[in-house]
Amino acid sequence: MIKKILIANRGEVALRIIRACKALSMETVAIYSEADKDSMHVRVADESVCIGPAKAKDSYNNMQAVMSAALLTHADAIHPGYGFLSENSEFAEMVEKHDIIFIGPSSNHIKQLGDKINSKSMMKKYNIPTIDGSDAVKSLEEAKICAEEIGFPVIIKASNGGGGKGIRICLEPADLEDSYNAVIQESTAIFGEGSIYIEKYLEEPRHIEFQILSDGKNAICLGERECSLQRRRQKIWEEAPSMVLTNAERQEFYKKITNMFSEIGYKGAATLEFLYQNGKLYFMEVNTRLQVEHTVTEEITGVDIVKWQIRVAFGEKLSLQQSDVNLTGHAIECRINAEDPKDFAPSPKIVTNHIPALGPYVRIESAIYNGYQIQPYYDSMISKLIVKGDDRDECIRNLKHALKEYIITGPKHLIPLFIKLVNNADVLSNNIDINWLEKFLNNQAN
Repeated sequence: MIKKILIANRGEVALRIIRACKALSMETVAIYSEADKDSMHVRVADESVCIGPAKAKDSYNNMQAVMSAALLTHADAIHPGYGFLSENSEFAEMVEKHDIIFIGPSSNHIKQLGDKINSKSMMKKYNIPTIDGSDAVKSLEEAKICAEEIGFPVIIKASNGGGGKGIRICLEPADLEDSYNAVIQESTAIFGEGSIYIEKYLEEPRHIEFQILSDGKNAICLGERECSLQRRRQKIWEEAPSMVLTNAERQEFYKKITNMFSEIGYKGAATLEFLYQNGKLYFMEVNTRLQVEHTVTEEITGVDIVKWQIRVAFGEKLSLQQSDVNLTGHAIECRINAEDPKDFAPSPKIVTNHIPALGPYVRIESAIYNGYQIQPYYDSMISKLIVKGDDRDECIRNLKHALKEYIITGPKHLIPLFIKLVNNADVLSNNIDINWLEKFLNNQAN
């Protein structure tokens, strides 16, 4: 009998997982760094364990410390959330070896799908279209040959990269050597190894991703999300469903993707990210974890993804078939970071006032409160504002009102930027791509 889950994370996602555990009548264990001793997830969990100093490498990314906390508290399972150790196959394998349930896919699937070169090969096997590109590139000379064959512009990527790290765009041959060396250095420093590959650079694509749930046999797709509003390849605004896909395109990709996940025996949640340009989808990468933006999918499907992650991990079979998935209405999420909306400088200050927007169409996911000290050691996101409407136009109208109603004082934050975006003609008409926001911000600065 599964009774206790340790949440290997912090902030709003730790609270999100605790709520799901409580709905399933399960006890929770929070872990925290010395800097996070006053955090909300520590206050509301049934038990809590300090796992180290403030820096993530000494606490939330310290596999031994997290594992020790799980053993100390006799946790039956570990939910990694997103970020930190959530896609670390070595950690998942460590959890498995201690006969504790890892709430996510197997360590083998994390390793297989997390390697972008390997996952790209898997997609080709299941007739999922990919961007023209190379296999692993072993040398600068090989990189030059591959880039010429693909045709400039190209993009150099770390095989195990993510979150906008380990990527360089090469518009012409003169850019290649510096970009190649930079990606290898960054990949080695951040991800522990320097395996890279090269792809054709798409200049004005959208970012569209598909949400998967699978119980090891039955896989379903919970629709797609559009995440094209990005700064430095970091999403700040996500919405569901995409307004550019036809229903025929949806059904085609639902079938291909779910077939693949069923055949490989995948268990848990996953997201397949694509670039969309000139009416075609091109596979980019798989995220073998919960996504920050899972909320918009929950709003339009009525499916609690976190609860199903837990239930599937404990051996329960999905009660849903693909035919049961219905997309209703439209939802948008704004990631509210504690950053200056003009230059994006971090603003780790004390929250003097936090008055969330309210209403039947509003959902707030946040761990801040009046008097909370925002920590400088971690990701700057302090809240997620999720708004729903019967269609995109109504959703935008509801979002405009919610942004005006939402008050955070103390730190600088991105609400003023979202107020500009929600009134911008291109955003309103959905005339955007993954480079649109950077151009908008540059024009604002000038």
